[in-house]
Amino acid sequence: MAATLDQAEPGDASGRSASVGRVTLLLLAPLSVAAALAAIGARGGGLGGSLGWVGLTLAWATAGFVLLRQLGSERLGMLAIWFSFLAGVAALAAALTQNGSEIDASTLLLALAVALLPAAMMHVLLALPSGALAAERTAAVVAGYLISVGVGVFLWTERPSFPASPIVIEAAIATGVGINGVVSRYRLAQGPEHRQIRWVALSLTAALEVLLVGLTLHVLLGWPAGVLEVAAAATIPIPLGLLLERSRRLHGAVDRLLVHAISLVTLTAVVTGIYLLVLGWLGHSPTEKEQTLVALSIVAAAISAVTYQALRKRAAVVASQLVYGSRESPDELTRSFGANFSRAVPLDELLQQLAESLRSALALEAAEIWTGSGGMLDCVASDPDRDPAWLRLTAAEESVVARAEVSGPAWASVWLPQLIENRRELDVRVAPISHGDELYGLVVAEPTAEGPPFDEQAAELLSELARQVGLALRNVRLDSRLQASLDELRAQANELRASRARVVAAADAERRRIERDLHDGAQQYFAGVTLNLGVARGLVDAEPEKAKAILDQLQRSTQEALESFRNLSHGIYPPLLQDRGLAEALSYAARGAPIATRIEATDLSRFDPEVEATVYFCCLEALQNAAKHAGQGARATVRVWEGEGGLLFEVVDDGDGFASEHGRRGAGITNMQDRLGAIRGDLRIESAPGRGTRVIGTIPLDS
Repeated sequence: MAATLDQAEPGDASGRSASVGRVTLLLLAPLSVAAALAAIGARGGGLGGSLGWVGLTLAWATAGFVLLRQLGSERLGMLAIWFSFLAGVAALAAALTQNGSEIDASTLLLALAVALLPAAMMHVLLALPSGALAAERTAAVVAGYLISVGVGVFLWTERPSFPASPIVIEAAIATGVGINGVVSRYRLAQGPEHRQIRWVALSLTAALEVLLVGLTLHVLLGWPAGVLEVAAAATIPIPLGLLLERSRRLHGAVDRLLVHAISLVTLTAVVTGIYLLVLGWLGHSPTEKEQTLVALSIVAAAISAVTYQALRKRAAVVASQLVYGSRESPDELTRSFGANFSRAVPLDELLQQLAESLRSALALEAAEIWTGSGGMLDCVASDPDRDPAWLRLTAAEESVVARAEVSGPAWASVWLPQLIENRRELDVRVAPISHGDELYGLVVAEPTAEGPPFDEQAAELLSELARQVGLALRNVRLDSRLQASLDELRAQANELRASRARVVAAADAERRRIERDLHDGAQQYFAGVTLNLGVARGLVDAEPEKAKAILDQLQRSTQEALESFRNLSHGIYPPLLQDRGLAEALSYAARGAPIATRIEATDLSRFDPEVEATVYFCCLEALQNAAKHAGQGARATVRVWEGEGGLLFEVVDDGDGFASEHGRRGAGITNMQDRLGAIRGDLRIESAPGRGTRVIGTIPLDS
């Protein structure tokens, strides 16, 4: 029965064989139901006379028929039809046995069918959810069928009456092995398979409910007559669960149904256990009159349990009103605080509500909430209102208070003397608002002399409220820090976009400058050279002296053009920087700087080209700014060195200076910031009127 219904082409021999096998199995489902129906008319109250076996056969046959027609569920459908076939055969064989026809053959058929049912159930459970049996479970299934055959032969030798104990033991072992397999599969399942196993769990829970109810009724009332009938009926929820799992509309309901089912089974187990204990205490089975009373009491217990579930919340509200009057109960106070915090009520308003509710719930003289950080605490909420107050804690005091429990005035006088300096005659109670070892505040309660005593329950309430407030304040601070981080990231992103725009604009401006320099400089030289060459060519034969003078002028113009090109190339990227490094490139640039400049850059190693280019051009930019703003006669010093912070440079002038707090930020400084920011560098400017200006740059070097 565990063979695979392989998919094949219509014309293929294996495809025709699979189709024939599918049709045969589909026909086996109604035949199993027909066999069970044929047994209804049999006399007696055995298996053949029970309508429950018809329902059992019909449920499994229907599930098998539906699953066998669905792609991917063929194996599971085959197992369901196999189970229904055994149930139908058992029902029909029992009917034939009771009619006295073919007594030995029908008895053997009945014994084998009944004995094989537990093995078939174990086979189904171990093969869930797909119906495919894992290799490591095949041995258990084969052993189960072999043992079942042995049990069936043993039952046949005990004919005409079958002892129930071998079947009960076999069914218990097979069910235990099957459920253990389901639990193991559930732990490893993921995705859709995990949902399918939950439906299996729901089916098994429902089966356990049927078994508990059936066995209890059998023991207390003597109905149903046979234990096997109860066990058989308990399997009916399993095929129903296999069918419901295929419904997409119910996919989201399985968790909720499983929770309710487990609750119902737990309640049923408690009720049935109590009844069985009472029965054992009586020491005898109920008489016919007692059975009626027991049945009515079972119904009354079930109705009471269901009704109480519906009325429990309302009863709790009424009881709370009777005990606390218009005040909130302590339990309701803790629940309402958590609910209000989850609804994003403003924290100040929430803490004020908490102080008012705490005073009302515990009948206090006053209630206060203190919050703060860094050793400074402020009274942010109180009932009744009090003047603003604050207290300061040392680091040692803060550490001790954060770890304390709900404490009285004696403890507070040692660690919080400022808190109770005006409350010496009051029985003050203090609960620290903390999370971990961090103190967020205090909850202060002042009991009244006429009110109820501040007992252990009140202390537990105060401690629980302080814990919830601590968690809430921690979340608020984390949110604030997260928001600050987001704002910082947003500002950095905006600056990055602006920097990129400036880089693009600077690159375009540099291209225009190069084009202008070429047009106004070298291009004009070469145009003049071309013109003068034409004139010299015409004068070579007629006036050689004039031609020689023109050629001498052309030679000087060519030298000037070469110098112009050299200066232009140095402005783009100096060859010395690439070939010899920062020290020589800066020394060469200092000779042509617009301000007297001294270079201090000895013992420098080579760095990445982008790092050297950044330092070089930032120094040149700083020298240009010094030439513009330092004033006449100013001098500058450029210093470059490698320190703990990375590669550092500074450009210092002794000029006029400026008030640096006014943020004198021109295009030159912006260009330097953009260059340094591109390689995670930092720029700092120090200046004061009459004391010159100092530009400091730092570039981190990756180790």
